[in-house]
Amino acid sequence: IIWLVKTHWLILVGNCMSVSPRKKNEPPLVKGFIPWLGHALEFGKDAAKFLTRMKQKHGDIFTVRVCGHYITVLLDPNSYDAVLDDTASLDFSRYAQVLKQRIFNLRLPNHNPDTERAWMEQHFQGPSLARLSSSMHLHLQTLLREEERSCSPAEWRQDGLFSLCYSLLFRAGYLTLFGTEKSNNVTELTAVYKEFRKFDGLLTKLARSTLKQEEKRTASLSQERLWELLSPAWLSRGKGSESIDHGSDSSSWQQSYLRHLQREGVDTEMQRRAMLLQLWATQGNAGPAAFWLLGFLLTNPEAMRAVKKELRGLALQEDGSLQHHLLDTLEHHSTPVFDSVLSETLRLTAAALINREVIQNTTLRLASGQEYHLRQGDRVCLFPFLSPQMDPQIHHDPQTFQYDRFLNADGTEKKKFYKDGERLKYYTMPWGADKNMCVGRHFAVSGIKQFAFMVLSRLDLELCDPTATVPPVNPSRYGFGMLQPDGDLEVHYRLKTLH
Repeated sequence: IIWLVKTHWLILVGNCMSVSPRKKNEPPLVKGFIPWLGHALEFGKDAAKFLTRMKQKHGDIFTVRVCGHYITVLLDPNSYDAVLDDTASLDFSRYAQVLKQRIFNLRLPNHNPDTERAWMEQHFQGPSLARLSSSMHLHLQTLLREEERSCSPAEWRQDGLFSLCYSLLFRAGYLTLFGTEKSNNVTELTAVYKEFRKFDGLLTKLARSTLKQEEKRTASLSQERLWELLSPAWLSRGKGSESIDHGSDSSSWQQSYLRHLQREGVDTEMQRRAMLLQLWATQGNAGPAAFWLLGFLLTNPEAMRAVKKELRGLALQEDGSLQHHLLDTLEHHSTPVFDSVLSETLRLTAAALINREVIQNTTLRLASGQEYHLRQGDRVCLFPFLSPQMDPQIHHDPQTFQYDRFLNADGTEKKKFYKDGERLKYYTMPWGADKNMCVGRHFAVSGIKQFAFMVLSRLDLELCDPTATVPPVNPSRYGFGMLQPDGDLEVHYRLKTLH
């Protein structure tokens, strides 16, 4: 849910509101030519393109009118803490309630963000994280072995890389967090994945309230079907918390989440709907991230050679094979090349919008010393994708994938980046920042890393067209976490002989 709050934009929707004249010490105001609507159409069509143009014209801070609201956009990473640390005047929790109802038809009136974060930390850190990573490893292995049994090593298969990555990682993640012995059948797994992809394809329009009539019907049917598929049988029958084994040390992640909701007084119907929220929050980004990572490797031979060299080095440390000890190997040996590739992938494709509502008049002091008045009722938006991630003053040739961008000359992780001669605290922000960082990031990285190393060690994976490049991004996904491609990258693959 923390991730959800950071990665969507309620900023594109709202009610018309009267606004008094802007003050002199407020950021430059860009109203747009259409009354009330302002720049909503440009913002929704391609936020990165629109905000880049605004930054070039107005600098690192400006205010735009969007659907009757005034949104102050800040694009100076040295000043982000002034927004992130101000919890007295700036609030993000109100966005969560509206977005949950708009996208998931979910109402959690007693929701406490601090309590929820504490619950998430309990399950995505320490021993619980180790158990989840181990379970994820087991399910990834099982799914790939099913592929092995269905074809011979000499048989080449063709598929879209995005479809391949999303399907395998989603199914493994679903089994890890939501699966039970009764639900681990192929039919249900396939049904959940297909229905989720249908729902995810409409998610941006749900958030912006721009669905056409037929799309509304499709989205509603998809929601209802997923609520049914994701809910435990006893929950679907309307039974309460007595159906959960509260004393079991082996209770699932899903059961623990339901206990958390029950402690907050959430009724049975909203518990069912909350399952879809968590499915999207936990499974909506890993597959796309793995696609971009493998896509960049396949289209950059030098990067692929460097990663495979590192992979061979790990195998030598494990007597020539990673198949039986991959998870232990990844936990006990560093992989600086792969880590740099992943960081560069996320720099290029993680595009969250971080939003805050101004709940009382305040003054925003930038790192430069300039001060700007923010008025109650307005909103503040940070877009780390533009700066620092795509800022040419921070990253040379930022549009280009450079696998060693986050490596020092000696092969260690590079952490020092500068702008205007000043070292940056934030030089890439795919997971948010500080206490607002995504709690599940370690689980996500573990899953992506396991998946990538399994694919590279088990499969001969090649582009169908050796001259192909990664597809462009779908611009409507800016603001919703990991970007997704506009199209796919066709690959063919065959299974290597396993020993």
